[in-house]
Order: sequence, then structure tokens, then C-alpha cells
Amino acid sequence: MILPAVAIVLLVGPALLALAGWRASSRVVSDATPSPWNWTLVATSSLLYTLAFNLTFFVQELFLVVPKALTPGLQPTLFHNNHRWLGENALASLFQGTGALATALIGLACLIALRAGRPHGGASRLFVVWMAYCGLLMALPQVVIGALSTGSDVGMAMVYLGLPQTAKDIAALFALVAIAAVALALLRPTLALAPQPADVATAGARTRFICQAIAVPMLIGTALVIPFRVPRETIEVVLLPLLVGVPGVLWMLAGAWRVRDVRVHSGRMGSFVLPLLAAIALLLVFQLLLRPGVAFY
Repeated sequence: MILPAVAIVLLVGPALLALAGWRASSRVVSDATPSPWNWTLVATSSLLYTLAFNLTFFVQELFLVVPKALTPGLQPTLFHNNHRWLGENALASLFQGTGALATALIGLACLIALRAGRPHGGASRLFVVWMAYCGLLMALPQVVIGALSTGSDVGMAMVYLGLPQTAKDIAALFALVAIAAVALALLRPTLALAPQPADVATAGARTRFICQAIAVPMLIGTALVIPFRVPRETIEVVLLPLLVGVPGVLWMLAGAWRVRDVRVHSGRMGSFVLPLLAAIALLLVFQLLLRPGVAFY
């Protein structure tokens, strides 16, 4: 039941929504001229996505480690792309779900801040968009995987909690719907970052801006994430970032046409130099400090 639902929610749904948008936009004529393609925005957004993804992943692993460190009999070690522990305690399985819970809470807090209009605009607002995106869309797919695999992080927590398969399936279906809902909820805060009203005046212009601010940066950012995650198995280095990035982008591209009456209040996006320096600093922390392992005992 879950696998067909994955295909429907993550592939068929966006395709149908995009088709509806194409039909609607073909009947609309506008004289508004969008801004030229902004490669500075693309570069800045790519770097902010890289920062948001890796910070979110660090939070996930940290909150997988800390509860174990506070549990008698467990000696965890944190790495740049994983964690492990020595010893045995039945609570270890339960604490395999605390990482996803932590990232979901951070993502939800960022989404609430965006809906409240904070921060007002510019690169800081785009960073919060990406933190909401990564926080929630890193956690929700783990619920789906957990319903399918008892050996996954959330799957182990579900086993500890004694959830029957029916409950797991319901949780997975809810998570799939939530992925689409989160992506669509992030559209208005993102479109508000447009340089001028003409960039969001028509369905085509809105889709173009989401492509510029979100879709292309996600693809570039996914490539930039790889140096933070190596060395590890290819499936972990590449597949996880794609599972986080692609589903939400598909929904945002498909649904941008529906968001009308966007109030543009973008602040200055600024140079990509500061995000670049921050990304380099974080990479050094990951590879020089975290890669050898930090023992929490």
C-alpha cells in the first residue's frame, strides 16, 4: 500500500498539479516583464541550501547521540555523516527516532516564523526557508522508510513502541501528504523574495522564480553536499540528499502557479561571499573535527 502511495503523492500528484497550471496559464496574457535571470540569487541559494542541509543533518545526528550519552550502558560517538555506539540498552532503539524528531521540530519552528513574517527578507529569510525545508523534509521521509524497514532509524523506534503495521502505514501516508503540504506552504514565503512584483505576476513567472530560487539551487546544493558526507557508501552520500531535496522541489514547481496576490517585500539578497565562507568553515568542521569522531563518554 505504501509504495503505490509514494508514487501517487510524489510523482503523479505534482504532475497533475503542474498540468492544471499549464492549462490555466495558457489562458492568461500579461505585459509584466520579469527580472533577468539572477545567477547571484542562484549561487546564494545554493550555498544556503548546502548550509541548511548539513546543519540539519548535524542536528539529527547530535540528537541521536545525546540521548544515548545520557543512558546507562551506552557510549556513542558522533561523526560527520553518522554515529555509532558501544554497549547495550533497550532504549537505544527508541532513541533512533529522536534525530528525526529534532529536525522536524526545528523545521516546524522555521515554518511558523516564516508564516509570521520573520525574518522580513533577503538572504536571512531564504536561509530560514531552507531550514524549514530541510528540517521537515529530512524527517518526514524517514517515517515512510520506517514503516517499510524495521532496521532504519525511525523503524527501530516504531518497533520499540510496539506499533502494529497498520499504525505504521497510517503514519507513512500522513508523512507523504505532509511532504506535499510543507512544500506548498513554503511557496508564498519564497515568492515574497522576488525582486519585483512582475516576477510573481503570472503563473509562468512564479514557476520561473521558484526554478531560480529553489529548484536549480537544490540541484547545485546537492552536489555541494557531497564533500561534507564523504567518505561513506554512495547510497548514503548521494541518495539521502536526493530524497530530501527532490520531492519538495517537484511540489513547489508544480504548485507555484496557484499562489496569487503575493506581497513582495524582499530585502537585499547581498553577495554570496558570506554564505560561501560559512560553507567552507562548516566543511572544515565536518572533515577535520567530526570525521575522526567525537566521543560522548
